[in-house]
Amino acid sequence: MTQKNALEQVAEMANIATSYVSAWGQETQVEDQTIRDLLASLGYDITSEEKLIHSADKKHKQEVLNPVLVVRDGDPVYVSMNLGRSARESEFSWRLETEQGAVLEGYLQSQIVRDERSSGGPLVFALPSDLEWGYHKLTMTRKRRKSPYTMTLIIAPRSCYKQEALNSGKKMWGPSVQLYTLRSQHNWGIGDFGDLKQLVSDIGSRGGDFVGLNPIHALFPANPEAASPYSPSSRRWLNIMYIDVSSVAEFSLCVEAQQKVGSADFQQRLHKVRDAHWVNYTEVANLKLSVLPLLYREFKKRHLNKCTNRAEAFLAFAEQGGESLLHQAAFDALHAALQSENQTIWGWPAFSQDLQHFDSKAVENFIADNIDQVHMYMYLQWVADIQIQEAQALAEEKGMSIGLYRDLAVGVANSGAETWADNGNLVMDVSIGAPPDVLGPLGQNWGLPPLNPQTLQATGYDAYIKLLQANMKHCGALRIDHVLGLLRLWWIPTGKNATQGAYMYYPVEDMLSILALESHRHQCSVIGEDLGTVPKGIDKLLSEAGVHSYKVFFFETSEEDGGYISPKHYTQQSMATLCTHDMPTLRGFWHCDDLKMGQELGLYPDKNQLERLFTNRLKSKQGILDSVAWHGYLPEGVGRDAQYVPMDSYLAEGLQQHVAAGSSALFSVQLEDWLEMDKPVNIPGTTDEYPNWRRKLSMNLDEIFAKEGVNRIASKLTKERSKAG
Repeated sequence: MTQKNALEQVAEMANIATSYVSAWGQETQVEDQTIRDLLASLGYDITSEEKLIHSADKKHKQEVLNPVLVVRDGDPVYVSMNLGRSARESEFSWRLETEQGAVLEGYLQSQIVRDERSSGGPLVFALPSDLEWGYHKLTMTRKRRKSPYTMTLIIAPRSCYKQEALNSGKKMWGPSVQLYTLRSQHNWGIGDFGDLKQLVSDIGSRGGDFVGLNPIHALFPANPEAASPYSPSSRRWLNIMYIDVSSVAEFSLCVEAQQKVGSADFQQRLHKVRDAHWVNYTEVANLKLSVLPLLYREFKKRHLNKCTNRAEAFLAFAEQGGESLLHQAAFDALHAALQSENQTIWGWPAFSQDLQHFDSKAVENFIADNIDQVHMYMYLQWVADIQIQEAQALAEEKGMSIGLYRDLAVGVANSGAETWADNGNLVMDVSIGAPPDVLGPLGQNWGLPPLNPQTLQATGYDAYIKLLQANMKHCGALRIDHVLGLLRLWWIPTGKNATQGAYMYYPVEDMLSILALESHRHQCSVIGEDLGTVPKGIDKLLSEAGVHSYKVFFFETSEEDGGYISPKHYTQQSMATLCTHDMPTLRGFWHCDDLKMGQELGLYPDKNQLERLFTNRLKSKQGILDSVAWHGYLPEGVGRDAQYVPMDSYLAEGLQQHVAAGSSALFSVQLEDWLEMDKPVNIPGTTDEYPNWRRKLSMNLDEIFAKEGVNRIASKLTKERSKAG
């Protein structure tokens, strides 16, 4: 066997693809060195062909029972046992403890479906097929063997949950917002959960059924300028900078906090940070973290020390949060302590060696010496959880069919709490990204370590299940960023560029089944961001799993003639939108501000490429005008020649109505487009060139919903959606 054959064989065992179809439709081979690096990151010995094969055999040695089996509702429950031919069926008995508390027992001998051991296959037996959904424990006992074999058996629904309104065909609309961009007369320089409640109320009273959010995952309180919601410290906990400080129960009781906030200096700083057009994360953090510890002290004095009902609620939250909450709180407390001494400490890779992992003696000592600070960060997570829960409760009270929809980022930063406390769920020597494509010829490297698919299966998908449970709390829908990652992710070895990656495949059917189970448990529908290169077959899997597709109007063009597909032809199980956070605003797109800005920032060094982009943009605009006019949504007085037609409120309204009249179950709008804003919130491919994740809305919430034009478009969308087929 040649080295290459051995490498290919082990890559196949590890589910690493040795080739892929590029964005240009060409079969592209992955470099051998890339495959070696990725195998090494998964724990294979790559020092020689012999050792590679030996380590693969050892790693993939089949246990008598696989660690987990996922079965969809209605399918037979067939369990495979990897036994030698000499093992007698009569020696085995089974016991199933269901999550609901029932216990079922039986003998293997009476339930055998088939025996494939003579050809190297398994012995397969059947369990009852009417098991309830949930996470069950199967135990196999063998005579004269001390320890039993165990398996996690997961029974899941065939597709994700949908609210009754979705099932009955109701067409809904709502805004998708970046929470930090919201302005109000009472926030502290960043949109917060108080602003969210106000927005929910405003949208609900105007006929909207949801408010979509950017990821609200925990970021870095001690390094507030690390502001990308898509590079979080942890995806299991919340961004405490979104706490509406004045609404915390302890604020109205804490004289010290009130005096501090009421002081002339503090008020001056508040006004300045509130009036700024860009979020000043450092000042926001300084202001909030100078008051929030005072509220914890008040809580401790009035509640924790007296064991009140409120204290019990917090302790129950802390107990439920378990180790994961301790990881988050300890990380934030430690990071803050180190940052106060050295402001260049940006994340745990900059910590001293003895503090670079949660499971160290030095960290244990820090927690013991600073337990009050750790508890304070737990308290802040609890407060944030209460406030997001209140926003969803308000949405339900307002009669919104979905309420909040949250956003699950594709990964975590390699410098935050989740990686700091990781014990094998993540592959730390790898980063995920995207292979080269037309818009990004060098590919993309997102700097996010991926979940290890082998560990996922070995642990019964524990980390994935807990991730879904954390993010389906207090919302009616969950948007999964880069949902194609449930099938495959582009893995890039550390130190290599994005062109030197390969696709790692994941157990997609298991992961979709678990997604469906948690979706039903939380009564949370699912939206999958399925943009980009969509591999064959995944669209069918997602559709059957009840995941709403993501339809961006500007990308929905016919392969035959390049014309825009009518929104009436979009699949019903989808969310449609005109723009996203990664795109220019409607006005920015129409006036080519993104191309002009890209030119200024040096993103288009090839002049010919830039000229083609301008030419294509004009062609796109003309196609849009023609399509909107043909469908009867081009307002009177708006011209038909794209060269001379500006983006104004009338054309913007016509475009929104055009998409709102489509067949998608959900239609999302951007508040930026209601305000005719031109600057984007994020320019993909930039870091220091543009202040991403900082641009606020151009006016505060009170002003927005006092605008006649805003109320007019909201009314038109409600009307259009009620008529949509």
